[in-house]
Amino acid sequence: MLTFFSDTDCDITPRECEQYGIKLIVMPYTVGEEVIRPYIDYKEFDSKAYYDMLRAGTLPTTSALGEEVYIEYFEPEFAAGNDILYVHFSSGTSATFGVMAKALEKLKAKYPGRKFYEVDTLGISALSYNIVLEVADLLKEGKTAEEIVEWAKVEVPKFPMYFFADDLKFFRRSGRVSGLAATMGSVIGIRPIIYLNDEGKMVSIGKETGRQKAMRRLVQYVLDLGEDVKAHRIVIGHSDSLDVAEGIGAMLREALGDDLRIEYTCVNPTIGAHCGPNGVGVCFHAKHR
Repeated sequence: MLTFFSDTDCDITPRECEQYGIKLIVMPYTVGEEVIRPYIDYKEFDSKAYYDMLRAGTLPTTSALGEEVYIEYFEPEFAAGNDILYVHFSSGTSATFGVMAKALEKLKAKYPGRKFYEVDTLGISALSYNIVLEVADLLKEGKTAEEIVEWAKVEVPKFPMYFFADDLKFFRRSGRVSGLAATMGSVIGIRPIIYLNDEGKMVSIGKETGRQKAMRRLVQYVLDLGEDVKAHRIVIGHSDSLDVAEGIGAMLREALGDDLRIEYTCVNPTIGAHCGPNGVGVCFHAKHR
């Protein structure tokens, strides 16, 4: 048997887990002295309250999981005779995967007959969500883990995500975006345009003045780079900015037709701690990132 894992940094929630047969790894965040585990310490993510907290000045922090946590997730599957397929957020954005590798080294020594497959989505949030659901579709079609890993080598680089946020302070504090201007976007209305490159790292590739221009730029990326767009989902993620996300969705339908498969996700709290509120990003199938 094969057990399918993903994580909360991919915007996967218990709803998708139930629908697609996914086991969820929870990526925690810390507010003050309190460590909070999504969907363990609460059943539903109250995105409005969370992003209002960020707007009010609270800045949550994030950290890597410990070895023992990964062992708690994976060992029961190996002990039951199951192999594991883990589709996860970008290893280029977190040290947690180095910790995971150490945990797996111990588990493989203990369970030498078991196999661990992984697909690095080279992304976060809506991008990762899109690829997780693609993999879920492939599993439903009967594809093996080996076939999915080979599929990912070709297809993962064809899922870009372009996004922007209202305020640069969250990105600056995280230090995870290269090429980011030091100017506060909230002061003069500049919104950096950021994407996940082929290494799964966030890179600032430009800026727009005003939300409407930023929205149109994201739409233009879909029009310029899109490949077989209608054969795949378009996932639009937002950090408590659903109206803007739906505005981009409406622009895309006007340009490409009403038969687009558009899904909306709310950016999970761990990634939201780095991008802040009022961010929007679009992920689609493309010629390249």
